[in-house]
Amino acid sequence: MSVLDGPKTIALAAVGSTVRRKRSARTLLRQPWPLVVGGTVLGLIVVVLLLTPLIAPADPTHQDLTQRLAGSSSEHLLGTDQLGRDLLSRLMYGGRFSVTIAGITLAICAVSGTLLGILCARVRGAFDEFVMRVCDVLLAFPEMIVAMFVVSILGASKTTLILALAVGGWTPFAKLARGVAMEVDARGFIEAARALGCSRRFIVLRHLLPNSLNPLMAHAALRFGHKLITVGALSYLGLGVQPPAADWGSMLAAAQPYLSQAPHLVIYPGLAIFVTALSVTMIGQGINARRGSRS
Repeated sequence: MSVLDGPKTIALAAVGSTVRRKRSARTLLRQPWPLVVGGTVLGLIVVVLLLTPLIAPADPTHQDLTQRLAGSSSEHLLGTDQLGRDLLSRLMYGGRFSVTIAGITLAICAVSGTLLGILCARVRGAFDEFVMRVCDVLLAFPEMIVAMFVVSILGASKTTLILALAVGGWTPFAKLARGVAMEVDARGFIEAARALGCSRRFIVLRHLLPNSLNPLMAHAALRFGHKLITVGALSYLGLGVQPPAADWGSMLAAAQPYLSQAPHLVIYPGLAIFVTALSVTMIGQGINARRGSRS
C-alpha cells in the first residue's frame, strides 16, 4: 500500500457517505406526504407525553380557586379550569392516559385479530366458520355499545376499559387478515413452499405474515383514531378515568357547563384529540399510498 492510499480511502469513504445521505434524503422526499407529516406530528406528541412528568408546568390535581377559569398567563400558559388547575398540565397528563389506553387496546386487537385471521385462512373448516360467525355477531353491535356494556358491569378502571375496547375490537383485524392471507395463500410461491415440504408454521411465519403486514399496519393506523375517540367518549360519559385524574374526554365533560364563560376548556382537549387522531390517520393513508405506488 502506498502513502497515497490512505488519503484516497478516506476521500472515497467521505464521498460514499455523502452519496448515502443524498439517497436517504431522496428516499424521505419520495415518501407520501401524509406519512411524513403524520409521523412527524405523532412523534412530537409522543415525545411530549413521554416527558410529561419532567416538563409539566404544575401538578395536574393542584387546585387554586383564586385562579379558577383564568385565561392564558405566564404562570398558566393555557389558563386554568373551573377548580383553578393548570390546563396545560392536565392536557399532558390526560394525553398520557388517553393515548396509552388507545395504543394498548389497539396492539391487543391487532395481534389477536391478525393471528386468528391467519389461522382461519390456514385451518379453514369448522374453526374458520365458528370464528367468522363470532365476528359477525360482534360486528352487529357498535363497539361503543359493547364497551359501555362491559364497563357498566365490571366497573370503571384502566384494566376494564382496555378489556371493554378489546372485546369487539379484534374482529376487523381478523376479517382483514383472513382475506389477505387467503389471497396470499393462492400465490405461486406458497404452492412452491408446499411442494418443497415446508411446514405450515414456516409458511405462516415466513410468507403469510410478512406479506400481510402492510395492509394490516395501514388498517391499524386508521383504527387508532377510532379507539382514541371511543376512549374519550367513555370518559365523557363517566365510564373512563375517575376524578381527580384527567383525560381528554373527562376534561370535555367537566368543561361543558362553562362553555360560554371559558371556551378554552373545550377547545384545547378537543383539539388534542383531533390532532392526535388525524396524525395517525395520515400515517395510515401514507402507508396505503406507498403500497399502492409499489403495486
